[in-house]
Amino acid sequence: MTSPRGRRADATANREALLEAAQSLLAVDPHASLDAIAHAAGLSRRALYGHFADRESLMREVISQGAERFNQIAERTDDADPRVALARMAARLWREASAVRASANIALDDVHVSQTVQALAPLRRRVRAVVVAGVESGAFRGDMSSQLLSFLVERTGRATLRELRPATTDGAETVVRVVLSIVGVAWREQAALLETHPEILAAD
Repeated sequence: MTSPRGRRADATANREALLEAAQSLLAVDPHASLDAIAHAAGLSRRALYGHFADRESLMREVISQGAERFNQIAERTDDADPRVALARMAARLWREASAVRASANIALDDVHVSQTVQALAPLRRRVRAVVVAGVESGAFRGDMSSQLLSFLVERTGRATLRELRPATTDGAETVVRVVLSIVGVAWREQAALLETHPEILAAD
């Protein structure tokens, strides 16, 4: 007979297997069925329901996992120069979107916008802080409020992700340049910044 500790370990392993399978399948098909996810995890649909009440609860957990990683990147990324801080954050988030493609796919799904907005609140606060610092220092454009500028950065980043997808070879540089353009950094200044800080586009 399996001990309670053994059963808990099995349950934890099954849950992790389901989430791993969900990440893998949803990265390819955001509409993958629960049957397909359970099969990929080597479990029955009934076993899946032992961990997730329905597809939406599974989606929420996948969103939560991805958001946690995105939020950690935002919190860890900083620099005295707000241009560098924003550029590094954009590049790192782009590369992370490639690693957790399922979360990125779901984040681009309008059905889950409210969930992703809530889950990514720490990231959004960090972007706002960098934008405020940039505007106050004169590094970023000052012809609009920091709140509006932060909103434009967020929406533009999301739109760029939707159009390019992380598989794009020069995607990180494109995202960095687009985001810097939004905050008012001229293209020649961007080129000089990236030449001075090649680590921005280098893989961590």
